[in-house]
Amino acid sequence: MIHEFKELLQEYQKNKNLGIRSVIASVVELDGSSYRRPGVRMLINENGVMTGAVSGGCVEKEILKQSTPVFKTGKPKMMTYDGRYRLGCEGILYVLIEIFDPSKEMMLSFENCLKQRKQIEINSFYSKEFTGDEVWGSKIVFDQIKSYNFDKNKKPKNEKSPLLKVFQQKMKPYFKLIIFGSEHDAIQLCLLASSLGWEVVIVASASDPQTLKDFPGAKELVHQNPEIFETNQIDKNTAIVLMTHSYVKDLQYLTTLINTKPVYLGLLGPSNRREKILNEIIERFPLVDESLFDVIYGPAGLNIGAETPQEIAMSICSEILSVIRCQEPDSLKNKIGKIHLNNSL
Repeated sequence: MIHEFKELLQEYQKNKNLGIRSVIASVVELDGSSYRRPGVRMLINENGVMTGAVSGGCVEKEILKQSTPVFKTGKPKMMTYDGRYRLGCEGILYVLIEIFDPSKEMMLSFENCLKQRKQIEINSFYSKEFTGDEVWGSKIVFDQIKSYNFDKNKKPKNEKSPLLKVFQQKMKPYFKLIIFGSEHDAIQLCLLASSLGWEVVIVASASDPQTLKDFPGAKELVHQNPEIFETNQIDKNTAIVLMTHSYVKDLQYLTTLINTKPVYLGLLGPSNRREKILNEIIERFPLVDESLFDVIYGPAGLNIGAETPQEIAMSICSEILSVIRCQEPDSLKNKIGKIHLNNSL
């Protein structure tokens, strides 16, 4: 996912500043099942410090060993890890290990794409038949135009060779959660959502005395009353939760949001409160787009018996995940077939 890749870039920059080289390991193919899917990556520096993970722990140790010749030669290497007799998952992982030394331009383009909430594409070229080839390697593509090698010193090669395979990964922008409210339960929801790698924005009233420091993990705290709240930041990769604990404020904010297109809009409180709010919206705006009601979930959250603010936060985040992944919540023991979906990370 995009937040994991950003963490690798941040760690790379720390290593770079200290004069320490890094390699990156990417899972590019999988036969069978595994703890993580193709597209997951980890960074290893030449002192053996690992950042990120591609499995539950066993594969990482082997990748660390296999990274040694990559540091010595500078050439990419393919690694095959058969986990059928060593892991809980019965799968074979194919891992591309390569020098990671991106250009300053690539780092800047990455940050710009994050700010503009644009999709990023990564193409990894590899082959399962050989143990090393200079043609192998990954490049990152911005705006479907600009492309940069993971290793800025790598010269362009013929990537159309019939011996090469390519793993193409499209990373969506950060998933955004906008929380309207600043009470204790909003803090807990912010904590959990940020730990999932979501970009969290807190919206509080103009008179609210709290600061961004009061919401660990939040990217931004906006003090805006409903009538002036700017909705241009809301897109189909955005979820909203109204939890001001004030019927009037929730109604005012919802009124401001009626022309937006979030993927999820959660209302805190019982079902009769939801019906009262929605009926009032319909009375005030009889021509409101009915698609708005399709994304409204109230009471927000899955029915898991949540009681505490922390449990309620888990319930809400779980429901949001089920919506954006198009899943009907159920125990995995009842699932037939693959657990993971073929979603872009």
